[in-house]
Amino acid sequence: MATPHDFQPVEEIKEALQNNNQALANEKIQEYLDRQNNTPLNIAITGETGSGKSTFINRVRGIKVRDARYAPTGVKECTKVPAPYTHPNYSNVTLWDLPGVGTTNFPADQYLELVGFEKFDFFIIISETRFRENDVKLAREIQRMKKKFYFVRSKIDNDLRAEKLSESEFSEAEIKEQIKEDCIQCLQEQGIQSPQVFLVSSFELHLHDFSLFTETLERELPEHKRSALLFAMPNISQEIINKKKEAFQAKIKWYAALSAAAAAVPVPGLSAGVDAALLVNVVKQYAVSFGLDVPSLENLAKSTGMPFKDLTAIITSPLAAIEITVEHIVKVLTQCASTAALMAAEEGSRFIPIIGIPAAMALSFTTTYRMLNFILDKLANDAQKVFEKALDCNTTE
Repeated sequence: MATPHDFQPVEEIKEALQNNNQALANEKIQEYLDRQNNTPLNIAITGETGSGKSTFINRVRGIKVRDARYAPTGVKECTKVPAPYTHPNYSNVTLWDLPGVGTTNFPADQYLELVGFEKFDFFIIISETRFRENDVKLAREIQRMKKKFYFVRSKIDNDLRAEKLSESEFSEAEIKEQIKEDCIQCLQEQGIQSPQVFLVSSFELHLHDFSLFTETLERELPEHKRSALLFAMPNISQEIINKKKEAFQAKIKWYAALSAAAAAVPVPGLSAGVDAALLVNVVKQYAVSFGLDVPSLENLAKSTGMPFKDLTAIITSPLAAIEITVEHIVKVLTQCASTAALMAAEEGSRFIPIIGIPAAMALSFTTTYRMLNFILDKLANDAQKVFEKALDCNTTE
């Protein structure tokens, strides 16, 4: 659905097409896609020392120990100034590790000004136990500045493990409900109305409230920021994978329009070359976001203890678990009979007087549209299978 943020460029594209100005339309489409793919998202993470801020940042970004991009963790305050940690695959998404509120250098009443609150899209306030007075002061200030904030009760796995050892009759659901109720009641008693509290384990993002947390963030963000958040999230549920697929599908018509624009140039072979290069770029985005590129699969194999070859054995798409090149794309295109026929028809039609170029453009649009949908379906299906395999490995350990 178009948003106020999207409305102007989309209308400009339509106007250029109506005026038969294909060059301008092509330029506007590319600008629109670049804006969609590079929308900045700045997420502030704050909380007391030892609350698990840095671990949360590392796990959400999929960064392991000994990686140079790893946010330092420990029981001592590691963050002296706001520290930006860019997502490894999405440079437009940054998680900021903020110093603990209420310290000498960052008193609660000056905290937001000192950390530069204006640049943040929302705040996550993390605590490993109860939320403290300084957390509440910060929440009130954030609210006064008309920014969004969310409470994350971290290390819930530790609480559940301790309760399981101490109780003969253990109910995980009841324990979690009680912990959440205690947090909410504590915050309400300190003047926070309708606080949103999420129970999270950074080491088990597929469990507890993390999926609900991401759904809430996505729903409450401005729409033009939602894709930035969604694509940067780890694939910890089938719902996230499906939402990523839907977001990618919404862009296919614009990539197909770029393909059609290339077909308007009466140079033999140019359209096919442009299509292949365009597809390489788009399919790389699909593979990375679905965690089907080689580095992502290697990280998953290490974190689950599952052999890399076992993960790749269930993958059926020829464009997963490889370095995607033009040669790979061309091979896939030519192996699909219907696509090969459309490509041949496009090249032949451009030599037909008067109607040749419009026909070639229509065929190019159709070829790219069908091919991207086909590739996206295959990769999304593989992402679901890899997720289920990894989940099965985690639950059987």
